[in-house]
Amino acid sequence: MQIRDAHTGDIEGILAIYNDAVANTTAIWNETLVDAANRAAWLADRQRLGYPVLVAIDAQGNVAGYASFGDWRAFDGYRHTVEHSVYVHHSARGAGLGKLLMQALIERARTIGKHVMVAGIEAGNTASIHLHERLGFTQVGLLPEVGTKFGQWLDLAFLQLKLDARTDPDGAGKKAG
Repeated sequence: MQIRDAHTGDIEGILAIYNDAVANTTAIWNETLVDAANRAAWLADRQRLGYPVLVAIDAQGNVAGYASFGDWRAFDGYRHTVEHSVYVHHSARGAGLGKLLMQALIERARTIGKHVMVAGIEAGNTASIHLHERLGFTQVGLLPEVGTKFGQWLDLAFLQLKLDARTDPDGAGKKAG
């Protein structure tokens, strides 16, 4: 499995994974399928902001999964925090691909100087929660019934990973002793 930066040639693979998650899972709380233009605009926006979109390419050259992160919130005070997403094609789930994408994404966040990575996960998705915990994420909150999909209320679990030990957010990279 090769993990690399996504390019426009990966849009159809990303689109198929995204729309499958919309139609069949509670991993994405959208209910509307999107088209290739939507995913191309999303990719271009992430790249314009300097944020990665990584793809996992299988032996046949197909997109088997993708991962990205972006701003946690739009306010300046949150500039050191990102929220990520990881999606794996239904035929490749359970084989460790999510972990590989997450590890690469965490390294990218550290490389560009982010301090915290946040995960918002549907609380019933125990596989994703356990994966995040194995990677060092800590559950920090639960928001009951804040979403809905497939005719049911959904709870949102928040997990976070501290990416570095800075004590001064805007200093010269001071580390905690």
